Amino acid sequence: MTANTNSYEAVRIDENTYRIENIGVRSYLFIGNSKALLIDTGFGNCGSIIAEINKITDKPVMLVNSHADPDHLGSNREFDMAFMHSDEIAHYKKHMGEDAPVSPLTEGDIIDIGGRQFEVIHIPGHTPGSIALLDRKNRIIMTGDTVSKGTVYMFGEMRNLPTYMESLKKLISMSDSFDTVYPSHGTFPLTHYQISANLEAAEKLAAGELEAQEPPMPVPAKLYSYKDASFFY
Repeated sequence: MTANTNSYEAVRIDENTYRIENIGVRSYLFIGNSKALLIDTGFGNCGSIIAEINKITDKPVMLVNSHADPDHLGSNREFDMAFMHSDEIAHYKKHMGEDAPVSPLTEGDIIDIGGRQFEVIHIPGHTPGSIALLDRKNRIIMTGDTVSKGTVYMFGEMRNLPTYMESLKKLISMSDSFDTVYPSHGTFPLTHYQISANLEAAEKLAAGELEAQEPPMPVPAKLYSYKDASFFY
């Protein structure tokens, strides 16, 4: 399902879980016993994300950013604080200003929203402070832009292809802890298979085995595809 171009669109996954679609980028809302957790805020060009959340819950909302690319920060200013990996804060402040309120997360931190916990997993490569959030009890992992059946952006100064591949290997090594992958873009949901597909394609890209194609949109990169994975690089 794609988002209405004039608003955020909340789609119920289960009683306490929603995905919020916003023109090709996806946020997630998890409702606990004591508070709600919002992962990312989209482009921010479709009205108020808080107004959308208030239709669903009246619990206080904690905002965590999977990483600090602009399409994940658009409505961050609606919140008093944004939480993200410490290695992402400099990238965040380039977009949001030096005075933007931010609080650091690190590998292994546990976010407890009451009856539901999320473990912070550092998965750099797409950006230095990209994170996944692992819900071990419900066997779900949110991976931001790192795992996607859509095209992963791997061009520009923030990207590091070798580090990205190591992060995918890390996720594969943890795959007995989750069944379902919640990505920020493209097909929803995904399985373990997509992590391996992204890694296989990235390894071929690094080895120079993929043919460069013209991208379908104006980006300063070429498109490289292999099976069910692709990159702008």
